[in-house]
Amino acid sequence: MSGSDMEKINVQEVFKKKNPKVAQMLPGFIFRYIERIVHQEEINEILSQYGNKTGLDFVNALVEYFNMSIHIKGKENIPTEGRYIFAANHPLGGLDGMVLTYIVGQIHPTLQFLVNDLLMNLQNLEPIFLPVNKHGKQSVEYVKKIERTYESDAQILNFPAGLCSRKIKKEIIDLEWKKSFITKAIQHKRDIVPVHINGRNSNFFYNLSNLRGKLGIKTNIEMFYLADEVFKQKNKDITLTFGKTIPYQTFDKKIHPREWAKQVKDYVYSLANGNTKPFK
Repeated sequence: MSGSDMEKINVQEVFKKKNPKVAQMLPGFIFRYIERIVHQEEINEILSQYGNKTGLDFVNALVEYFNMSIHIKGKENIPTEGRYIFAANHPLGGLDGMVLTYIVGQIHPTLQFLVNDLLMNLQNLEPIFLPVNKHGKQSVEYVKKIERTYESDAQILNFPAGLCSRKIKKEIIDLEWKKSFITKAIQHKRDIVPVHINGRNSNFFYNLSNLRGKLGIKTNIEMFYLADEVFKQKNKDITLTFGKTIPYQTFDKKIHPREWAKQVKDYVYSLANGNTKPFK
């Protein structure tokens, strides 16, 4: 199937299929607004050009399309052999993951990225996505697939925060890093490669997130604008800093895995400030 044969995104048709009554009530300008925010035209352009590509080939095509200037620090710290967990901060709405996959994939073409299971709808990336259910109980099938992947020789890429960074006290920073990457590193004897990714979303995104919190709204309505945030990164610079590998034996029982996760998170942010020392 060529890219031009791929099914295109049509916001209005999606609404009609999901909820025809609501679709009938919504005025045209609402649909046009949604189409603009989700970048329907640009996404269909991508599908038309690259829709026949999958996995790393599709990632490479996306990196080319968004024309980002990628800078790498500490490239010598990317191991060439072995099986690792690459743990990174998550400043952007998706392109940070694509760029990390692009860089690691040049050295380790066999890799899997832990992602929200909703992203499994992106069929072109399905071969390299490892689904995690962040909104309910993990299915038995997903749990088994995750365990098989950790037992394999594939590299595992992970954003331990699960969500992209927020603006907290005027600082763009990840929310709490979940401990699972620590426990999995110990369980499967995988060393951790710490990675810092620089970048930020727009002030609108952070202000909306903070306003939602102040109003007590639990639904992450700012996530609706993530596609818009992704396209705002086009033609921009991004820097990835790789720190020295952290042996899994480091994570002893003297400290709770949750605290180890916090310490690794702090170490990752120190990489941005020029720290070249090993994690202790």
